[in-house]
Amino acid sequence: MTYALELRQVSKIYGSGPSEVQALRDVDLAVERGELVAVMGPSGSGKSSLLTIAGSLEEPTSGQVLVDDVDLATVSRSDRAKMRRRSIGYVFQDFNLLPGLKAIENVTLPLELDGVASKSARAAAIEAMEALDVADRVDRFPDELSGGQRQRVAIARAIVGERGLLLADEPTGALDSMNGEAVMRLLRAATHRGVAGVVVTHEAHLASWADRVVFLRDGRIVDQTATPPGPESLLAAGERR
Repeated sequence: MTYALELRQVSKIYGSGPSEVQALRDVDLAVERGELVAVMGPSGSGKSSLLTIAGSLEEPTSGQVLVDDVDLATVSRSDRAKMRRRSIGYVFQDFNLLPGLKAIENVTLPLELDGVASKSARAAAIEAMEALDVADRVDRFPDELSGGQRQRVAIARAIVGERGLLLADEPTGALDSMNGEAVMRLLRAATHRGVAGVVVTHEAHLASWADRVVFLRDGRIVDQTATPPGPESLLAAGERR
């Protein structure tokens, strides 16, 4: 089977000697098209490292990362950048919006860099922003938006276009519960179109939207459940590990 994302025995070490930190330890993870996977674990468990490596923003110390059966180690840096624009949508914890661009320009940028005509890119961006209730902020700059609005613009940028893999690091962190649910509903809808999604979250009720919940501790996958139970059960399971 060809997976949208596959990590094989992935380890990541930062630093060396006394300051060495092993963020990931022999992680195996496969995500199918149409599947939404939530990643949970305590602070420092390796959740963000897993996402940045899956999104080709960092390289593993050892192991393999495959996106649509392509081993990222065999792909040049420029081709990895193209892959991120075309195939991978990434929602960062700190939004990563360009301050000199208006909200809609931030959303259309990946499409335009990939050769999509401005008119088509704008139409797709507006559709994504309408779904996230920020279409009335298209001409605002990031510093004119609230934290929640910036988060929703960043999510619109990640879901716009024909990406096959969505990676989201705490995508609801700056949102209230209603907007958090709306974001998870959008991610869920994307998987119904065949997109694969991996979401890092510490909120069990949001993880319950996923098909599978993966628990990380000390850089290792310590458990995963294919059919998430209710939020209270998820919290209890996480606390036991």
